Amino acid sequence: MLEVSGISGGYGGLQVLWDVSLIVQRGELVALVGANGAGKSTLLKTIAGLLRPFKGHITLEGVRIDNMPPHAIVARGLALVPEGRRVFPYMTVAENLELGAFLETSRARIKEALEWVYTLFPILKERRSQLAGTLSGGEQQMLVIGRALMSRPRLLMMDEPSLGLAPAVVSTVFASIRRLLEEGITVLLVEQNVRKALELAHRGYVLENGRIVLSGASATLLSDPNVKKAYLGV
Repeated sequence: MLEVSGISGGYGGLQVLWDVSLIVQRGELVALVGANGAGKSTLLKTIAGLLRPFKGHITLEGVRIDNMPPHAIVARGLALVPEGRRVFPYMTVAENLELGAFLETSRARIKEALEWVYTLFPILKERRSQLAGTLSGGEQQMLVIGRALMSRPRLLMMDEPSLGLAPAVVSTVFASIRRLLEEGITVLLVEQNVRKALELAHRGYVLENGRIVLSGASATLLSDPNVKKAYLGV
């Protein structure tokens, strides 16, 4: 579904990624893990069109997207849930969600999309008239996921969805990700909680200093001694 081939990139003259390649198959959850500063968020931004790669190419369902603007990539079925729960605090939950349906095709089915998101996250329906800035951290995370889903993506990229959340809330967020897989959405997940990410994922990639250094089935990575030592504290 998604193929990243030999991507090098970064910010201006600062290179962060070196020859990164990965594949995400339809229906999979693929985890991208690594230390802070490894380049994980940079890679997601490059795939989403927010950054232009220095070299390499990216295809989504066989169509090259690395030369497309972000809104065109969203229109092709890819959405990004950014790091940091970036809600519009002085707008209501419903207004935040509606902003995710900015595509013409999404606006035509906005009521249907809202009901779908409310089914996935019932708390958002209860809070729909509440200002987003007054929600708890976990509720805000559900809101930004819901906002991305309003464009009805087939591939959802998520950047650190558990960051800064209490353990009980983290479990709720991961349960919602599992629900998205059941709904047929393919997921590329960047996550600081390496154990939880790999336990949920089908496959994983380890990014270090802007390069893919390990990849494979999640169970294989969880048992890898280098992964255990570097990320699992074993």
